[in-house]
Amino acid sequence: MATDRPLYAEVADPGSLARFGEEIEAADPSDWPGYPDHLRRARTATGARHAVTTGVATVGGEPCVLVGFEFAFLGGSMGTAEGARIVRAFSVAVAERLPMVCVSASGGSRMQEGTSALLQMQAVAAAIAGARRAGIPHIAVAGDPTTGGVWSSLIADADLVISVPGARVSFSGSRTRPAGTDPGSPEYLADRKWAQGFIDVLSPVPGLRAEVAAAVRMLSPRSREDSPHRAPLPAWPAGAGDGDCDGGGPPGADAWTHVGAARSLRRARADRWLAGYFGPTVEIRGDRCGGVDSGLRCGFGSHQGTTIAYAAQTGERITPAGCRTATRLLELAARLRLPVLTLIDTPGAAAAPADEAAGIGPAIAELFVAMASSPVPITSVVIGEGVSGGALALASPSDLWIAQDGYLAVTSPELAASILKLGVHDIPQVATWLRLTPAELMSRGIIRGIIRPPAGVAGQAADPR
Repeated sequence: MATDRPLYAEVADPGSLARFGEEIEAADPSDWPGYPDHLRRARTATGARHAVTTGVATVGGEPCVLVGFEFAFLGGSMGTAEGARIVRAFSVAVAERLPMVCVSASGGSRMQEGTSALLQMQAVAAAIAGARRAGIPHIAVAGDPTTGGVWSSLIADADLVISVPGARVSFSGSRTRPAGTDPGSPEYLADRKWAQGFIDVLSPVPGLRAEVAAAVRMLSPRSREDSPHRAPLPAWPAGAGDGDCDGGGPPGADAWTHVGAARSLRRARADRWLAGYFGPTVEIRGDRCGGVDSGLRCGFGSHQGTTIAYAAQTGERITPAGCRTATRLLELAARLRLPVLTLIDTPGAAAAPADEAAGIGPAIAELFVAMASSPVPITSVVIGEGVSGGALALASPSDLWIAQDGYLAVTSPELAASILKLGVHDIPQVATWLRLTPAELMSRGIIRGIIRPPAGVAGQAADPR
């Protein structure tokens, strides 16, 4: 018997796994020489009937349906029996309204079963599609290794992908890469996949259970409403509290002074808003197209016991990757029936040549459509600078608010002056013409109301999460 525990045993609570699908038998569709003997030896060596174990388990006390791979069983390869067990597991998750947790350690499709093994990628994809229609969250852990058909059919398209630092995670295995490929190339490792936004969380093995448990707890169908209510506002509306709010900005400030206040490093930024609003959070990372926007935080948080999806700009220019990550977040929220909160704070969309090459225009356009077509309620707050389409793309069409020290404008006063061929001395007057202050926006019905920022932020460090 193997002494090393499979990775799924590190994720599931000890003794909690109730297996099912044990009656499924492996086939020999290609009549591969010696294959039955290979199966017998693998079963003797591992004590498992298949390379995939399925069952109902708990993770950190949270119930889920678990799919776990045994790498010691023929390299954790996926054959027809493994495919059938995975499909069964997704069916149970849908029927029982439980999250799916898939923990892989696999070299891919099983060569000895030929094309029949390859076809399991389609079977697994169909099962995932059914779970998505039912609003079942899919959480995956990519162990070492996770390659081939298992990575590209079961793991890479999970709602949340967690991996172990240093794990070999790639479509091509070590023996199927082009001749001359550097075997130590970081492109084939989980760390680079994380840096490029294909993996959401990197966690050493001892922390995997806590990471998965947090996601299961946050996203489980059993802990959320079928008809979500709008996200509650993150602060008191101006004038509804202690009466010290005059409708936005420093008392008596002109528009240009207000812009300066919105740009101040001392005002509340997204980290402070999120920390004051949410308890535990689970973040997603990247656009799944190779890009990460460090100026955008997306994920799910618990607010007074309700899970809410969020996308928060942190004061940087939004990139194509940021737009696509926000669109990904909205698609997840729609599928999981979760309300959305967006926090807007950007001097505009990134406009360097690389951003144009990466499709900043189409990325913004898709985000606008995703916002407009969302079947779940979206609440938006301009918490700082709100400039041009890079800001408006994250704004709810029907539930837009603004912080006292925020502003929303078609472009920045400086760029407006440049476009109009005016001088630097004209910028304050242009700021007035833009009518960008909360009071002006309120008077024109563009926003629903003005919100107090979180208190006590002067000199306060950013939230460390």
